[in-house]
Amino acid sequence: MLTLAPVREVAVGDAVVFGRSPLVLVAGPCVIESEAHALELGRTIAAAASAAGLPYIFKASFDKANRTSLTSYRGPGLDEGVAILGRLRRALGVPVLTDIHEPAQAARVADVADVIQIPAFLSRQTDLLVEAARTGRVVNIKKGQFLAPNDMRHAIQKVRASGNDRITLTERGFSFGYNNLVVDMRAFPMMRELGVPVIFDVTHSLQLPGAGNGVTAGLSQYIEPLASAGVGAGVDGVFLEVHDNPAQAKSDGPNALPLDRLPALLDHLVRVNAVVKGR
Repeated sequence: MLTLAPVREVAVGDAVVFGRSPLVLVAGPCVIESEAHALELGRTIAAAASAAGLPYIFKASFDKANRTSLTSYRGPGLDEGVAILGRLRRALGVPVLTDIHEPAQAARVADVADVIQIPAFLSRQTDLLVEAARTGRVVNIKKGQFLAPNDMRHAIQKVRASGNDRITLTERGFSFGYNNLVVDMRAFPMMRELGVPVIFDVTHSLQLPGAGNGVTAGLSQYIEPLASAGVGAGVDGVFLEVHDNPAQAKSDGPNALPLDRLPALLDHLVRVNAVVKGR
């Protein structure tokens, strides 16, 4: 059993609380490809999470504003994306997480999202953090690939100083040479020592940024061992991009978890978490 630093619990809903056992699953497609596709994926993931006894947050992006190529699919955009996410939230009956890239998007997205995510590349952007904080929604800040774990105390302070203490941090790997990321397992307890729950973004930790000749490559074959290691280090939630056919995914297919591998992985992570946290 690990001795974990105490953190402030962050409730997303009555059944979803970060910082308390069990683990929280954050999962869905990288980007909204269509409403029907996102709904079907969300329903299947929700069923798998329920079977494993895990609270679930649906995630999907309405706009991938940092695609490698100008011609890559970005998503339905703000107006259509917000409308779709609202309908998905009602249909699935679970909280929704999505990311914003501009301060002006925060208030619009807060109408449908229970968690507003700050992308890793933008984790130092003061105006973005402040506007996300002002919505009162949970703010999930992804640690930049260029930042040390303790550097995230500044992002936390910006959100708290803006009147919001509903904060989670997400680890998604650190730049290691060209086109590669590594995960330092020390980062999880280090960030938890800042007093906030920590989520492990397994998907984006397995990217090979820019290594795919105009698209991001990835190493999805290592999802299970990396996720297991993160849960073994005491994280509060796991972030997975999941797709029924990763080879045909419009974004992040090479590092997405194939849907048929999800149930076994969740069952395994539940067992690891029970051992680590003595439950």
